[in-house]
Amino acid sequence: MRFELDPELTDDVREQIIGMWTDVSNAGGSVGFVGQVTRADVEPVARVAFDGIAAGIDRLLVGYDEDGNVAAMLILVSKRFALAAHWRTVGRVMVHPRRQGRGEGAALMREGARVSREMGLEGLHITVRGGMGLERFYTPLGYREIGRLPGALRVAPGDDRDEVVMWLDLS
Repeated sequence: MRFELDPELTDDVREQIIGMWTDVSNAGGSVGFVGQVTRADVEPVARVAFDGIAAGIDRLLVGYDEDGNVAAMLILVSKRFALAAHWRTVGRVMVHPRRQGRGEGAALMREGARVSREMGLEGLHITVRGGMGLERFYTPLGYREIGRLPGALRVAPGDDRDEVVMWLDLS
């Protein structure tokens, strides 16, 4: 997989991201949705993310497959607050379902940490949906759990999940 930080957000790249985001969501990925979604569901949420990237506030890391298609991504999201300018929140981490299980998610996260260090950042924050075992993915990459918001995520009536807060010290 070839990684690129801040690729040009052409219409094609945007469409590929929305398509992957839809596929990841429909495969059960916790990237902002629950249950089956359509491109029409994902597009307004993606548009907001694209606005922050296009403004240069947030940073997009894209992984491309051997044919040059979008196959993975994450966003380094700014808190938009001067006192937190030395770290970012990692958001919308996804690898296309056809490519999962190959270690590409871990490679994406390592590349995200590498470019964050180059940007001079001192830490990365991520939140994950409890009950899915996602902590087991992030812990070997150096992230540690620093807190939980009990029942903060309501994925369905009667199905509340913890929001697990994790941190990677880059210094």
